[in-house]
Amino acid sequence: MGANYNCLLFDVDGTLLDFKQAEREAIAGTLKKFELPDDEETVAKFSEINAGLWAQLERGEIKKDKVVVRRFEQLLEALGAEGDAIRMNNDFLTRLSGAAPAMPGAEELLAELAEFATLAVVSNATYKVQMQRLEKSGLLPYFDAVFVSEKVGATKPAAKFFEQALKQLGVTNRQKVLVIGDSLAADIKGGQNARLDTCWCNFDGAENTTGIVPTMTVRNFTELKVAAVGEAELELAAGREKRHTG
Repeated sequence: MGANYNCLLFDVDGTLLDFKQAEREAIAGTLKKFELPDDEETVAKFSEINAGLWAQLERGEIKKDKVVVRRFEQLLEALGAEGDAIRMNNDFLTRLSGAAPAMPGAEELLAELAEFATLAVVSNATYKVQMQRLEKSGLLPYFDAVFVSEKVGATKPAAKFFEQALKQLGVTNRQKVLVIGDSLAADIKGGQNARLDTCWCNFDGAENTTGIVPTMTVRNFTELKVAAVGEAELELAAGREKRHTG
């Protein structure tokens, strides 16, 4: 019988790690350090600017090295304040590297899925930040490989990103590969571009108005586990000794 998929390509932020919380904590600290308002309105403004620029990155309209500085340039403009956008970004990334709250149940999910499939990270985030966050969260040991855009040489949703990942993993059977993530524009569209099945993690119950249709949609980790493995296979595996413990 076997699991539904034997290679799972995971996005990280918003899928396994609580990026919203990490971002709020990091930007609030940076704003306070640079003597700027660190109230909820300013934090929300940064999140809005940041999300907009990352969306431009996913559409191929801007390079990542521009995104990370421009977000602070735009924030300073919105606040009518003077400041050093480069220094602010460096401080923010340092804080973000240390903020790694895993979503409840994420480690248990990966521990179980690792018994059935090869697990790999597929992320557009900054490499150093993402590696530190994965390590601090305790999730890194469950992955066989980590693919981040600046190291791969391509950005999700480009098919090249996923092609490079599959090549390095030695995976040839695309029908047994599942791309898992919370971004329709980056993860789901990217999987489609690479002719792979996709799983949209719609944990917030958002409405899909993009026209991008995933192979499947899940609302929580329990549904994700069933989608990746299959109910019958999970039942057969119940009680088996797990590879990852402790």
